[in-house]
Amino acid sequence: MVQDRTQPEHAAQTYPRGDRRRSRLGLFLPYILLTLVVVAWSIGWFWIRGRAVGEIDGWMAREAAAGRNWGCADRTVTGYPFRIELRCSAVTLDRSDGRFRLGPTTAVAQVYQPRLVVFESAGPFHVEQGGLTGDASWRALQGSFHGASDGFTRASVVMDDPKVAVTGVPTGPIDVSGQHLELHARPDPGRYTSEGAVDLSLRLTRAEVPQFDVLTGTQDPADLVLDAALSQATILRTGPVPRELERWRQAGGTLDITGLSLAKGQQRIQAKGSLALDAAHRPAGQLNLRAAGIDTLVGSIVGQRFGSERGALVSQLVGGLLGLSRRPQPDAPADAAPLKDLPPIRLVDGKVVFSGFPIPNVYLPALY
Repeated sequence: MVQDRTQPEHAAQTYPRGDRRRSRLGLFLPYILLTLVVVAWSIGWFWIRGRAVGEIDGWMAREAAAGRNWGCADRTVTGYPFRIELRCSAVTLDRSDGRFRLGPTTAVAQVYQPRLVVFESAGPFHVEQGGLTGDASWRALQGSFHGASDGFTRASVVMDDPKVAVTGVPTGPIDVSGQHLELHARPDPGRYTSEGAVDLSLRLTRAEVPQFDVLTGTQDPADLVLDAALSQATILRTGPVPRELERWRQAGGTLDITGLSLAKGQQRIQAKGSLALDAAHRPAGQLNLRAAGIDTLVGSIVGQRFGSERGALVSQLVGGLLGLSRRPQPDAPADAAPLKDLPPIRLVDGKVVFSGFPIPNVYLPALY
């Protein structure tokens, strides 16, 4: 049989031209899809960025209309492709009752979780309000805010080596420094809807306050822990402090202290109670106390009115009666002295009443 040589030897292995095109399209299809995804993501990111800028500008315009002029110097909005990052070389606020300024600050939100904002600031912070001037600085400050449709779910600020100085106070300048500060807030699960209550948690370690050292008679650093609920917190805004405090007072706002602990050397105080503002804008309420080793503090307060010798005598008598002067051995831990229940402290008509008697030379001024 004669072989037909008119067809190529490997004709059975050739492909139609249409199949060849489909084969090449399959090779490039993943890259084409990836390009489309990148383009779509880029368009989406710039849309989200534009919306974020619009929200910021709109909020600042509404604040300005209310007399509060916010500023973000050298503002930039970056973070492509996964974040929205807002940077300001300085954040300022000017309003009728004062001026505020915060140093370089950055706020970041992920595009897939826009309600969680993480921020940090290099500081410092400066405020001028009325006759008061305050300055604060720190080694590191970070915080977060987790928003929700009806408010927020959590807010936190963490600070290392905080330092605060306030001048213009009638009693003299105030200086406070510490090793570590934490402040956390969240809606109170049982009272947020009905009372606008927010739970607060404050931690300050190794705080140093020279004015407090004079009163307590020791230079040991102090550790402060505060757990409280602030009712009617949701009505507070960024307006002038006197106006906001008055709105809070008229709404029946209270600071319900579930746990306050202050330890300074061998001196320790724990307190629970509730505070508010009276009609004269002074703190009012009652605190239930437990304490140990505070006879020096009692003597200092009494000595301001009756002299140091009588103050020392009264402090020994009071400390002995209340069991506050019992001190642990030198090698015992700081919390070895047991806490004793004290008569409650009541804040009434600008006076601090302890065991039914006003503490001499201690008066509560109006806050605004």
